Amino acid sequence: MKACPQCKLKYPSESTTCFVDGVRLVEITDPRIGTTLAGRYTIESVLGEGGMATVYRANHRLVDRPCAVKIMSASYAGNEVVRERFRREAKAAQKLAHPNIIEIFDQGETSDGSLFLVMELLEGKSLADVLEETPRVPLERAIPILIQIARALARAHDLAVIHRDLKPENIFVARAADGSDQVKLLDFGIARSMQDTRLTGAGEVFGTPQYMAPERITSTEAGPAADLYAVGVIMYEMLVGELPFHSPDITGWFIKHLKEQPPSPRARNPSLPEPLERLTLELLAKDPADRPVDAHRVHADLMAVAGAIGIRVPADVGAEADSESQPARTLPPVAIDRWLRRTVLFEQMLARSYPQARPPELSGLLGQVKRVVQEVTELRSRSVAAQRELEILEQRGREGRQRFGHAVDALGIDASKARDELKAAIAAASQVASSMETHKEALRQAHVEIIRWEGRSGFVEPYRELAEAYRAAAVGIDTWVAARVGQRTADDLVQQKRVEVSDLEFQIRELRAALAKQQEEIETELGQTQAQVGELGKRADLLEAELLDLATRFCQPLRKRPELGGLFQELESDSAA
Repeated sequence: MKACPQCKLKYPSESTTCFVDGVRLVEITDPRIGTTLAGRYTIESVLGEGGMATVYRANHRLVDRPCAVKIMSASYAGNEVVRERFRREAKAAQKLAHPNIIEIFDQGETSDGSLFLVMELLEGKSLADVLEETPRVPLERAIPILIQIARALARAHDLAVIHRDLKPENIFVARAADGSDQVKLLDFGIARSMQDTRLTGAGEVFGTPQYMAPERITSTEAGPAADLYAVGVIMYEMLVGELPFHSPDITGWFIKHLKEQPPSPRARNPSLPEPLERLTLELLAKDPADRPVDAHRVHADLMAVAGAIGIRVPADVGAEADSESQPARTLPPVAIDRWLRRTVLFEQMLARSYPQARPPELSGLLGQVKRVVQEVTELRSRSVAAQRELEILEQRGREGRQRFGHAVDALGIDASKARDELKAAIAAASQVASSMETHKEALRQAHVEIIRWEGRSGFVEPYRELAEAYRAAAVGIDTWVAARVGQRTADDLVQQKRVEVSDLEFQIRELRAALAKQQEEIETELGQTQAQVGELGKRADLLEAELLDLATRFCQPLRKRPELGGLFQELESDSAA
């Protein structure tokens, strides 16, 4: 790919000069810049590069929407594991449809076999950059950020998606319309559906050691609680200004996560509210069962802390997100209009240069230009119509995902409360069960005393101690009986709460299944329309490349004619506009 250094018009690699201003073309450093993916996403510049992918700023050429395009490195094009992670990232983020999770608009494959994702373009910085600038984030900023992280995870976990690599680099802090921080969770590339066992092989460990839960180190079957542990590490880092553990190597990190208790956050930052320290340490519990029951619980606790100390929290932007996600405005055919104007200028050039008889070669080239412009116009018109259909389908899918998401949120909150009550009921039942052993032991001791004093008495000599032993045994039996009744009551409550949790989780699973069915239907329709838009766009791109060649051949013999200077200047001005 080449470009004109003056008017910036893009040309195929075999072109040499710009037909507009006659300047020699230069190679574009990144060959993808200036190209168009799927007939509609024009790559403009590099936003960031990683080991597995490059992220570009792009623009949708048919609708008014800047976007980011993540393209997998060509070296991984044949790696099915990496390709599957790319696909998973798209499916996970699209399914979640939450204002605190980056939106994926599209996905596809480049001509060289590399997969790409089209995402919303974010302005801001990663949480890692925030921590670099402000190692200890003030509470009035930290708590709203953490609340939004909890909201995003609650949606993901309710829809059975575990992130598995939550860290500051994968949390983007954008700027909301009111100037506040808006969190976006990124990079679901190794996210795992709790129903999907295809990607992770035996013995494989994915994630970042500093934020990895103990169970992630010892098992590939870690659940949502592993993400909550990562939130605990991030929370500690934001509030204290440093990580809870330090190690020079990966093995050391693993040992510390498995064995060491984190230092008290308040010992390092005495200004922290006690409930916030308690929540941080609960999240960092070694046993997943000792952590909060789910992200909804974390969200509720953070909201309570914010309310207690008077911190303004971000609104739960479900309704706002619905209104913000309207179909994008279809762009006018600027490129076609420009070619139509160029055709008029070419006609004037011929008329001014050859008022009597026009050279057949130039007349033929102009005729070809007009024919190709007409064909491109028709193709672009069909592309715009197909794009409008695509936008309607995408909006329908988005609204469906949001509708299911709101329903899942409501059930998820109820399920969270039920899990909390079940956890408390299990703890109470366990305490009653422990007390049963105490009661039994007390009765055994009383029984030993009865036997001892009966032996001395032999039904010959009465002893007061014998009566006291019988009375102690009677009290012990009464207490044991009462404890047994309490145990049955506690067990019944545990069973009741298990049923409540099971019923709510069943309803959530049914919603997931309904969402999956809707997504499958939408994806089938989207695939057909996307293919149509892509084919129309590719055909139009080929014709526009042909136009560049025809225009170059037409302008070359006319460029030195002094009477055409004004028309060439007009041509240059139009291209620069």
